[in-house]
Amino acid sequence: MTEYQSDLLRLLSDRGYIHQVTDATGLDELATKQIVPGYIGFDPTAPSLHVGSLVSIMMLRQLQRAGHKPIVIMGGGTGKIGDPSFKDEARKLLTTDLIAENIASIRRVFERFLTFGDGPTDAILVDNAEWLDKLEYIPFLRDIGQHFSVNRMLSFDSVKLRLEREQSLSFLEFNYMILQAYDFLELSRRAGCRLQMGGSDQWGNIVNGVELTRRVDGTQVFGMTTPLLTNADGTKMGKTVSGAVWLNEDQLSHYNYWQFWRNTEDRDVESRLRLFTDLPMDEIARLAALEGAEINEAKKVLANEATKLCRGPAAAEEAAETARRTFEEGATGESLPSHAATGPIGILDALVALGLSSSKGEARRLIKGGGARVDGVKVEDETLVLDPSDTPLRLSAGKKNHGILSFDN
Repeated sequence: MTEYQSDLLRLLSDRGYIHQVTDATGLDELATKQIVPGYIGFDPTAPSLHVGSLVSIMMLRQLQRAGHKPIVIMGGGTGKIGDPSFKDEARKLLTTDLIAENIASIRRVFERFLTFGDGPTDAILVDNAEWLDKLEYIPFLRDIGQHFSVNRMLSFDSVKLRLEREQSLSFLEFNYMILQAYDFLELSRRAGCRLQMGGSDQWGNIVNGVELTRRVDGTQVFGMTTPLLTNADGTKMGKTVSGAVWLNEDQLSHYNYWQFWRNTEDRDVESRLRLFTDLPMDEIARLAALEGAEINEAKKVLANEATKLCRGPAAAEEAAETARRTFEEGATGESLPSHAATGPIGILDALVALGLSSSKGEARRLIKGGGARVDGVKVEDETLVLDPSDTPLRLSAGKKNHGILSFDN
């Protein structure tokens, strides 16, 4: 492992955040001399980010913990286009009003992970629509477009994969990487930003921004990516039978968020503790060394710490107590996901309404596989109808995901 001199790179390296760096020695040296403003961009395509964005959010948190300045860029401008990276098809275009609503909703999560303010290491949140919406097309082509090679842009994996699959890539999306590179140039000028971070799929876009800033202004800036985060079995982290793991509580209950972390595979516990908690490294090492049934205690610590950061201490305690009562006492805790039906409801609709399945098709597969239960009894018939005389009911998807179905009288 590389021996870094700066607290910033030592912290990020020790906890497993670093995958690629454009110039690790140069960034390490800069971080020992000054406060380094660093940014990550987030496109507001939904009212909440999901757990797949959490590595990036935690990276900004660690940047601030190491004495540097986090910059959160909301893609109010780029969000009108959509990042083509590794997508099979173009994103649906969002209205300006919807983008603004999404940004306001997403900001709440960042305020839990970062300290915002006017101080030298306080976080700031900016919207790239501030400068992108004002660009004039011909001057932009002349001043910025000249620095981009179409040949090189076509070689990036995010574009190449779409073309190899013979899937349409619009000119609108093709412009995305140019605009993202321009963001770095603009932030360098406006906020003295010297570092862009992001997931490994953003490497090409980040390198573009580093090179553009150097060519246009002669300013040295740096790029860094995190490793692609997968589970020990090779599947993508954050994908569950019930759909996306949302960070906002109005999209996913505290209990289900806590339970997502509690369900971590044994082999993934150490890496998740490093990346998604603030626990000291020696405590992480102690927890990771637990074996057999004791590893479940480490998973509970992970669930508590991760939920505390995202949802607050009270939510973490509430979710942990609900889990304890549900599994140790067989109770139906008040914090379990709930749905009040207005009348008789089919089992497929009930599973979807409680978030135990993301669609009726998924609910059918759950039943077919023997994973759906009502009050502990396996559901055999996908046409089963639940009615008010049965209320309240505890529905389960597998052994660890539960919800309470009631009926409005």
